[in-house]
Amino acid sequence: MTRKLISSGSAFEAQIGYSRAVVSGDMVFVSGCTGYDYKTGAIPDDVAEQAEQCMQNIAAALTEAGAGMGDVVRVQYTLPDTRDFEKTWPVLKKWFGEVRPAATMVQAGLMEEVMKIEIEVTAKKGDA
Repeated sequence: MTRKLISSGSAFEAQIGYSRAVVSGDMVFVSGCTGYDYKTGAIPDDVAEQAEQCMQNIAAALTEAGAGMGDVVRVQYTLPDTRDFEKTWPVLKKWFGEVRPAATMVQAGLMEEVMKIEIEVTAKKGDA
């Protein structure tokens, strides 16, 4: 079985010691992604805009892993404030409306106060 580590270039990966994603055989495990644009280091204030950036970060990791959004079988949404979740639904439907992975939403604190959502996914290559 092959194992490949994927990095987004986020400073957190080196500081904490993790990978953006790990490919193991036909499975892709994408770490929780937040709304940071890794090219600029910026994060928007709006939770829906953060969700969109999360999804773009996830899509980039999946592409590098040889997978796509259609391969996602599991997603977890983590938000500090559950009242914000509904604001993200149009973004989530845009990305997952046809894919419809198994999903969980959890309320928990995130690493930095500016982070309003974190999304992690698991994909199985070839499931699209």
